[in-house]
Amino acid sequence: MATLTAPVALVGKTTESPDAVVFRGDGEPKTPELMVRRLAEIADGTGIEADNYSLGGVVEEVEKRLAAILGKEAAVFMPTGTLANHLAIRNQCGRGQRAIVQEQSHIYHDIGDCVQQLSGINLIPLANKRPYFRLEEVKAAVETSVSGRVLTPVGALVIESPVRRQHGQIMPFDVMREITEYCAANSIRTHLDGARLFMMSAATGIPPEEYSGLFDTVYVSLYKYFGAPFGAILAGTEEFCRDLYHDRRMFGGGLSNTSLAAALALQGMEGFEERFAEAMSKAEALFVELNRLDGMNVESYKHGSNIFPITPDANVDVEKLIEELANSSVFVNTDEGNPSKIHLTVNTTILRQSNEDITRAFEAALNIARS
Repeated sequence: MATLTAPVALVGKTTESPDAVVFRGDGEPKTPELMVRRLAEIADGTGIEADNYSLGGVVEEVEKRLAAILGKEAAVFMPTGTLANHLAIRNQCGRGQRAIVQEQSHIYHDIGDCVQQLSGINLIPLANKRPYFRLEEVKAAVETSVSGRVLTPVGALVIESPVRRQHGQIMPFDVMREITEYCAANSIRTHLDGARLFMMSAATGIPPEEYSGLFDTVYVSLYKYFGAPFGAILAGTEEFCRDLYHDRRMFGGGLSNTSLAAALALQGMEGFEERFAEAMSKAEALFVELNRLDGMNVESYKHGSNIFPITPDANVDVEKLIEELANSSVFVNTDEGNPSKIHLTVNTTILRQSNEDITRAFEAALNIARS
């Protein structure tokens, strides 16, 4: 996964400025001070109904709201996406079965083998160094699992989309549908790691509910772009979710005062789909203008979502370019592994300045950064 370098520090220009266009991260920057102010506004307005160790109150309101958006019967708050994904796999498989995942997925690389260590479920990684696998690969993995000397069937299949390690690339909807249909026909349960589901929907025009409808369960992040400091939602059938809070508590996730995170998430959800769709449309028009500038080349991934690569001309000092852009309250980063390449991550901060102003900022920065 490409790691972003730290932004250039500049006096008087920060990503928290009201006009800051921050081309990194799926959501708007949030600081403790900003979240406290927003909580005070909510408390003075609608109020914040307390939870009881993540049960009831505004937490329940968020659960019901996202269950409806996703077209699921019920949903349960989780403190982290790691726990949401883990409990989905744990409850779909049980011990003695395997789960298929992408080799590039968060589940496979970034959670310390917790599914294997804590639930005794082995993962089968497919699509090495690629954003998604195809049906033929799934069929082969299933056949291998049931034809060994000891029967060890596949109990669940997980699809992460968009894939962060692959710069937000997604599994095409038709591929996703044929795989989940195959799984349903073969009694293999399915889970969508949809942490960034709303980014994918904005990029493809396919509603979250339509994606969610392909899967038995789905996870959505509350902190990546809805403004909460932490939190996730795991949605599925009423039966699946009914007693899931027991497992949540068993793994140490029955937090108190979760209503604070839930209240911020509920506020952030309001109008988000419309704002993000506007941001993506605005970005498309902006990139046409940026590509007219000498030294700029904004590209897109074949199956991309909201992350776009830029490779400036060789005579452009990229570090200087980033510094000058920040002087106009436009913030970008390079990839740690490739300091000559920039990735622009589209989020709703793009709505804070006009495309004309952003284009002028890039043009002025290029003129200074070009050797």
